[in-house]
Amino acid sequence: MASRKTKKKEGGGLRAQRASSNVFSNFEQTQIQEFKEAFTLMDQNRDGFIDKEDLKDTYASLGKTNVKDEELDAMLKEASGPINFTMFLNMFGAKLTGTDGEETILNAFKMLDPDGKGSINKDYIKRLLMSQADKMTAEEVDQMFQFATIDAAGNLDYKALSYVLTHGEEKEE
Repeated sequence: MASRKTKKKEGGGLRAQRASSNVFSNFEQTQIQEFKEAFTLMDQNRDGFIDKEDLKDTYASLGKTNVKDEELDAMLKEASGPINFTMFLNMFGAKLTGTDGEETILNAFKMLDPDGKGSINKDYIKRLLMSQADKMTAEEVDQMFQFATIDAAGNLDYKALSYVLTHGEEKEE
């Protein structure tokens, strides 16, 4: 699938490409339907996107008419592009699963990489994940390793893994 970008339509307006993610598999069908209903309520002008005017109208329908433009802009900036239904699901998915941002995850890995090599021995990280804080099982660690780039020496590329954890797939170089 294509990466999330905006393109000019022939008429000059912006359109969103499909997000490259399996966000729909993260929710039950009933949850997706509930999110669709919420999205439809917020998409006041029914153009398939939630924009600043839609947010203003949604707040007004809830009785709040003094929302500052800065607040609305900050809300819209949480998305990496125009907010269509897929982006809406991605945003809620990230909030509901409690996924930390890529920079936060990278910084955590960097603490275990004092030489700044960009990789950590997979056996070392496995031992840590199974013995510290919210202990993971061997199966959970192995499942994570399925999405990780591990070199011949057994070193995990934590930069690539951080990207996968926050974006759902590896970037195409």
